[in-house]
Amino acid sequence: MPIAVQSMTNKKTEDIGATIEQIKQLEAVGCELVRVAVPNSKATEAIPAIRKEINIPLIADIHFHWEYAIDALEAGADKIRINPGNIGKLDLVGAIIEKAKEKGAAIRIGVNSGSLHPKHKKEKDASIALVKSCMEYLRFCEEANFHDIVLSVKSSSVVNSINAYRMLSKETDYPLHLGITESGSLMSGTVKSSVGLGVLLADGIGDTIRVSLSADPVHEIQVAFQILQALGLRSYGPEIISCPTCGRCDIDVIPVVEEIEKRLMSVRMPLKIAIMGCVVNGPGEAREADIGIAGGKKEGILFKEGKAIRRVSSKNMVKELMSEIELLIRDIKKAEG
Repeated sequence: MPIAVQSMTNKKTEDIGATIEQIKQLEAVGCELVRVAVPNSKATEAIPAIRKEINIPLIADIHFHWEYAIDALEAGADKIRINPGNIGKLDLVGAIIEKAKEKGAAIRIGVNSGSLHPKHKKEKDASIALVKSCMEYLRFCEEANFHDIVLSVKSSSVVNSINAYRMLSKETDYPLHLGITESGSLMSGTVKSSVGLGVLLADGIGDTIRVSLSADPVHEIQVAFQILQALGLRSYGPEIISCPTCGRCDIDVIPVVEEIEKRLMSVRMPLKIAIMGCVVNGPGEAREADIGIAGGKKEGILFKEGKAIRRVSSKNMVKELMSEIELLIRDIKKAEG
């Protein structure tokens, strides 16, 4: 099974229209599971209307109030996320388990370093504390003969997250949902998530992922797929290879890359596109790509499937490159029938 990509809405769940609109935006960029916050009864009451209008599984995120988990399951949530640090006593979890059994829904035991149960906060090693908390709830679920479970042990520390997930993967074979929680802004969160998730995924650990960003959730999906694509685990769309720019560049690479990336945002065909600024690595990279351009003095040489096809002026570079990309996409689609 391919590793699934998840995100979470940042609209008030009870604002049904706004929540549906955001989920549709997430679906459009490839989101495969979506989580909504359920902090009150109005949020649970909104679930049926939301569930009716979306095409991906809906996860209800529950904290503190176990009753909302029951209500969310009654309302049609496909999965419940509960946090052992704040959901309450185990007997309350028992009621959630019975309702999940009745509804055929799954439960994610989602432990966060920022909201550990007090009895686990005394543990000196944060990674061990995360795993202990998770395993305690997992054993309770198993004793209740419930096995439709996903586990997560997230920390804002990349190192603690990696250590916790590695430990947990040795303890159990249940599916693991990966994430670096509260990872930060678009820039810092992307870096932390790429490092943490990349290490784990390269180890063969993880079944679903979320890149948690203080940014538009659409970016979470895009970054997640880029991580998977970089590791060869999923194909998301065109891969753009471009030079980091230096004093050797004879063309202005940056605006060309930005414009091509923008225009290809909705394309899902796995093309390899090289945009290079000089003659050192440019011709070699361009020849190895499906479509590529290598910079020269105020112009570039356009390559297609390994062969140089023509020279283009720097002012027409985006237009010429996009024209060849569109032709290639058309030819591939035609060949595929």
